[in-house]
Amino acid sequence: MPGIIGKKIGMTSIFGPEGENIACTVIEAGPCVVTQVKNEETDGYRAVQLAFGEKKEKNSTKAEIGHFKKASTTPKKEVVEFRDFKAEFEGLAELGKELRIQDIFVVGDFIDAVGTSKGRGFQGVVKRHGFGGVGGATHGQHDRLRAPGSMGNASFASRVPKGKRLPGRMGGAQVKLTNLEVVKILPEQNLIVISGSVPGPKNSTVILQK
Repeated sequence: MPGIIGKKIGMTSIFGPEGENIACTVIEAGPCVVTQVKNEETDGYRAVQLAFGEKKEKNSTKAEIGHFKKASTTPKKEVVEFRDFKAEFEGLAELGKELRIQDIFVVGDFIDAVGTSKGRGFQGVVKRHGFGGVGGATHGQHDRLRAPGSMGNASFASRVPKGKRLPGRMGGAQVKLTNLEVVKILPEQNLIVISGSVPGPKNSTVILQK
């Protein structure tokens, strides 16, 4: 599927055609450079590798420098593969070619956004899973307000079943949101505005897929 790499700028809101207020996310997408083209004969599958974001040469390995040199470009921060490019985008899959937003998306498209959610650290069941806590603070329950409560296990099955909703690490995981509408494209600034929210903090990497 075709796509592009971008950086989340932040959120804003715009007015829709009927005067409704639409919450939107602004993403600086591209320009991206095609750094590798894979096919069934040599790699076993079809894919286009795109690179985004400048990276200092002193912070790059020799292997990275050599890889980007084949595409006649400078070292990049982010490298992502997009598998199975559709036929109408075959002309874009050329080594060293620079891709921009308007080459892939148009206003009105429904796209998917992939990002890494904000890390929340170790959290309890109330924040992580929306539990209501044990209940009132009477009858000695002074320290049970945000506790998970009973597990429902005794001599059988004598263990905690897998997948049980318990305290643990929250956030910092890859999240994919689907069917986000492209509201506006600003090609001069390499900006794309899509409806809804996108996972991750500001300045984080976002992958947009068609």
